This record gives sequence, structure tokens and C-alpha cells, in this order.
Amino acid sequence: MKVMRLKIMLITYGVGFLLFFGLLVFVALFISNEDDSSGGNDFDMDGGGSVSVSADVLKYRPMVEKYAKEFGVSEYVSTLLAIMEVESGGRLIDVMQSSESMGLPPNTLDSEDASIKQGVKYFADLIQSAESKGVDGNTVIQAYNYGGGFIDYVAQRGKKYSFDLAQSFAKKHSGGSKTTYSNPIAVKKNGGWRYLYGNMFYVDLVNQYFHSPQFDGDLVQLVMDEALKYEGYPYVFGGDNPSTSFDCSGLTQWSYQKVGINLPRTAQQQYDFTEHIPLSEAKPGDLVFFHSTYNAGTYVTHVGIYLGDNQMYNAGDPIGYADLTTAYWQKHLIGAGRIKQ
Repeated sequence: MKVMRLKIMLITYGVGFLLFFGLLVFVALFISNEDDSSGGNDFDMDGGGSVSVSADVLKYRPMVEKYAKEFGVSEYVSTLLAIMEVESGGRLIDVMQSSESMGLPPNTLDSEDASIKQGVKYFADLIQSAESKGVDGNTVIQAYNYGGGFIDYVAQRGKKYSFDLAQSFAKKHSGGSKTTYSNPIAVKKNGGWRYLYGNMFYVDLVNQYFHSPQFDGDLVQLVMDEALKYEGYPYVFGGDNPSTSFDCSGLTQWSYQKVGINLPRTAQQQYDFTEHIPLSEAKPGDLVFFHSTYNAGTYVTHVGIYLGDNQMYNAGDPIGYADLTTAYWQKHLIGAGRIKQ
């Protein structure tokens, strides 16, 4: 009888131990999977700031958004627009130069719609491949130019894009043949050359269209965070809110109002409201004013937000960045204005 009880106790303890051990294994595997999913791929595309592309590209945004939604990549619309800027500047029929991704000769696709649909589909396929192989977002961007083989190449070499990998891939497929390449990005990086396979500078070419301006002072940063929400919106005369879009002074009034600064409505009134300073003394967050850009019946006709380095953000058409050193802005420049507080 005692032997029987001992056997029962041993069996009970044994089953209990096995159940307990199995539970520990399950928890360990669960935690491991959680760690893998939270520390996975770095798809930091469209997360580094707002995209600044030409009006020729921005007019295709609705079509890009349509196909990005269809193929499940809506979060990458800005990256797709930047790719289009690099590929064609929005000025070719095959705007995304996507014919080759179908195995066709360049510029075979004969409509913008077909080009964008195929370009977005191809990009979505690259995303899927990259996710399955654990590589990062910049690898996907470069693969749009090189082809999906670059994803495998990076996956076998640390799973993270680098310019060195892009360069070595091009060297391998070109047999080491080089050509002169005068793009400023290339000139700055290696004196101005590339291998004769794709474009090893493709990631830099795409990423140059993203802006993440950082300003001294929380107030100025908040103003720009608000203003940047409307990049790409059309210029609308008399517009003063997101529902209508904006004209120049409507954008500045709205953006500063969000941080508790109440500017008057028109460019002339805002000029009168500020302390006038030369552009050379302007700081990010100051306003910059222009005359005679159209017949408004007043001297001051346009206003933008100064960003530093002779750049401004303004309600042009579309809303976006502008270089103050261009002949047009220099011709009409009055100077800067600092908001009196």
C-alpha cells in the first residue's frame, strides 16, 4: 500500500514538474517573440520630416495616394513622391520610371496612371521582401533603383543599408566601370563619379527632399510644426484655415495663432506689426516680407516664415520651401520683421 502511494506521489510530482517546465518554456518563447517583433526592421521612411518636391510632382499626389492605399503602403506616400522627383521630376509620361520593373524597356508605359500604379506596386513588393528578410527602409529605397537583388545582398551583409554596400553592389554588377557624375551629392561625397550600374547615390538623392527643421526655442518649433502640416496645399487667395487652404498671410496668421501670437490678417498689416530688421539679422521664426509680387493696392504683398540660411517657408503655390537667393525673391525682397512680444 505504501509502495502504491509512493508511486502515485512520484507520478503526481513528475507530471507537475513537466507542466511547470513546459510553462517556463512557453513564457520564454513568448518573451523572445515579443523582443523580436519590437526590435525588428527600421523602416524609418516618411518619418524623418516633411517632403518638399516640385509642383510637377505634387499634382500626382492624389493618384499616388490612391494606389498606395490599394497596395497597402499608404504610410509611404511621401517617399513615393520623393522617388518620383528623382526619377522624372514629374515631367515624363512614365513618371515613376517603372517600366523596367516589369522587364520592359525604359519609358514603355504610356500613361502616368499606369506608371504610378506599377511604381507603387513594385515599391510595395520591395517592402514585403524587405520585411521578410529583416532589412531596413533605406535598402528598400535603393532597391527601387537597383532591383530586388539588392535586398538579398544587404540581408547577407548585416541587414542594414550603407553607402559602402550600395557602392560595392554597383561595382560588382558594372565590372568596375565608372563614369563621371556631376551631381552635387556625388561631388561632395567622392569628387563626382559613379559605377555604371544604376545609381549608387539613390538613397541620398531621394532623402534630400525630406526636411526636418529644428529651431532654437520651443515657440518657434511649435509654429513650424503647425505650418508644416500644410506643405503641398495649394495657394488660395483669401484662405486662412486648413479647410480652405491659405494665402501667404493667412498661413502665418494661423501658424502663429496656434502658439498664442495673434498677427493681423494681411501682409501689409503684419509688416506694420513687426520690428523691421535686415535679412542678415533675421533668425528662424522671424517673418520675411516682399513688395510688388502682385497688384494688391499696398506696398507689402507677400510674407513668409524665415528658416535661416536664406530659406523661407511660405504659401506659394503650393505651400512649401523657397530659396531667398533666387532672382525673383531678391527682386521683391523688403527685409525681415521680428514679432514684438
